[in-house]
Amino acid sequence: MKRFEWVEHPSDIGFRAYGRDLAEAFENAALALFEVMVDTEKVEPREEAEVGLEAEDEKALLYDWLDRLIYLHDSDNKVFSKFIVKIAENQEGLRLQARIWGEVFDSRKHPERTAVKAMTYHMMEIKRSPEETYVQAVVDI
Repeated sequence: MKRFEWVEHPSDIGFRAYGRDLAEAFENAALALFEVMVDTEKVEPREEAEVGLEAEDEKALLYDWLDRLIYLHDSDNKVFSKFIVKIAENQEGLRLQARIWGEVFDSRKHPERTAVKAMTYHMMEIKRSPEETYVQAVVDI
């Protein structure tokens, strides 16, 4: 199964990420997000961080997840390449717990591709079937 593919968009960058379940699709969406910015094969999993989020539905959770990763990139100057996501339902909606690995951005090691400004809800989709789940997102560049 492919991890993600690019989605045509006239002015921003879109991607569709796949997984056996929602959590794996979120992991691959995170990878696609960082592929927009850098070559993730050159990002070593040197430092670990944890992310915990709650949202009322799947789309809000996807938005918040990718938005938090953009924030960590912008505020801590980090790029990430490995993600383990767990998603569970609770009384308020959904809870995401993730462990992420990466390192401090170094322009000599990680030539910049495209700067991501923000997450959007534009063209966002989440589809589940017994065989596969996909999430689609567009980021503002």
